[in-house]
Amino acid sequence: MTGEEAVVTTTTDRGVAVVSLHGDVDEEHAPALARALAAATENGAVRTVVDLSRTHFADSSVLHALLDAQRAHLAAGEVLVLAGPLQTAVRRLFEVTGTASAFRMADSLEAALTS
Repeated sequence: MTGEEAVVTTTTDRGVAVVSLHGDVDEEHAPALARALAAATENGAVRTVVDLSRTHFADSSVLHALLDAQRAHLAAGEVLVLAGPLQTAVRRLFEVTGTASAFRMADSLEAALTS
């Protein structure tokens, strides 16, 4: 962990909801992430991008929020894309848990917005 304070923000880019995570994101911040992802679905965004490029650390509570959001987006016929590049600790979270294949992933925010 880097000790960088976690921040969860939501913006709209070209009609796509972009939820950005910065810093070390753990169980303290997972509820804010879950709310942001739920709001994107409720507001009818056809695509939600989670920008993880500035996330240095994420724990299982973050993964749980992402998996719940993936299920909700699929049920609503909406797309959830995770954008990188992923930091080593975040990439390892997906690798160790075997959950990478559960998500559509893009190498950059720009690619996630257009893929």
